[in-house]
Amino acid sequence: MDSSLNKSFSPHVRQVCLSRQDKLRLIAQGARDILPLILAAIPFGILYGVLAKAGGLSLGLTMGMSLLVFAGSAQFIAVSMIATGVAWPAILLTTFFVNLRHMLYAATLVPHVRQMSGWMKAKIAFWLTDESFAVVSDWLRRNKGKPGLQWYYLGSGLLMYGNWQLCTFLGFSLGEALPGMEGWGLEVAMIVAFVGIVAPALTSAPVWITAAVAVLGGVLTWGWPHQSGLMISSLVAVAAGVLAERLAERRKV
Repeated sequence: MDSSLNKSFSPHVRQVCLSRQDKLRLIAQGARDILPLILAAIPFGILYGVLAKAGGLSLGLTMGMSLLVFAGSAQFIAVSMIATGVAWPAILLTTFFVNLRHMLYAATLVPHVRQMSGWMKAKIAFWLTDESFAVVSDWLRRNKGKPGLQWYYLGSGLLMYGNWQLCTFLGFSLGEALPGMEGWGLEVAMIVAFVGIVAPALTSAPVWITAAVAVLGGVLTWGWPHQSGLMISSLVAVAAGVLAERLAERRKV
């Protein structure tokens, strides 16, 4: 966003051949960095399995959604809509809009994956989650222009994906043993984990403005159906940040 952030996200990465040891180190680093968010996501994966079973979904359909969709918010919404008998076209349309925020994530990563193979791009796109984008963005910020993004991403994405599958299965299998889990206030753990990752990026006025608008928008649209306020708040926050950056640049001229 601001000039320093743009530089840290520079797509001009040195083309070097990484050794096998370097690749393994980056994979391990990605897995390690995403671990706090995975620990916070564990209850949500279990809760999804619980709610899916309570909604009448089979184990095959429940696991199939986690394996092929791999989108927590969309899966929660789909399960609730399936349980109430909503038609499939409405479910698909709703989950599509909920996941539109990933377009913002993808737009940020495009310059960094342009030179990668089509297969690697496909894996990165499939594993693109709120959590993986958070840690990858932080890695790009800390490793300006360094190679190895795909290996770091591989470590974080694989661990998050495997964790989601395991937690889905546990939730479905142990559903009866975890009554009222949706009322435990588990969202606090995820919020705290994200704050810890986002905080280091708050280094300039435009970024602070973006964060403030996002928080305010999230509060004002909290009750909107199917998390539609999340996308609106994100778009408004990005627009506010871009405007703030341009105003700051004009003052420097």
